[in-house]
Amino acid sequence: MSASATGTRTDAGRRRRPEEAAASPGDARASTRDFLDHLVQAVTAQAADDVVLVVSELATNALRHGGGSCTLTLTAHVDGIEVAVQGPSPHAPRTRTPDLRGGSGGFGWSMVNHLAQATAVNHQTTGGKTVSALLPR
Repeated sequence: MSASATGTRTDAGRRRRPEEAAASPGDARASTRDFLDHLVQAVTAQAADDVVLVVSELATNALRHGGGSCTLTLTAHVDGIEVAVQGPSPHAPRTRTPDLRGGSGGFGWSMVNHLAQATAVNHQTTGGKTVSALLPR
């Protein structure tokens, strides 16, 4: 945490340690709720729900397509919460037509892009990628 010129505490730059790997989407959601619950500057209930939803989607896809492992990093900024999920799959998320009948999905990446102010996919030189989303507080 940092102090501003007026001496008030803020959350800018507060990070969850990336060593905390998410073993399941449920673990990622619980970790995110804990992170959000302990911020000095609270987020709105809607913003918290949106962050948890994006974390759940990104972690689910990373675990499903990356062999069962991913790492979640959360960063509080003055005006937003950054979600970053790293996984071993090199394939970037893609927008596809949602499957309204068969249940095979297709809603996630569009939803993440709708909720986020910005998204990014960064490929790692050692393999895999990090998918990031910045959501409003």
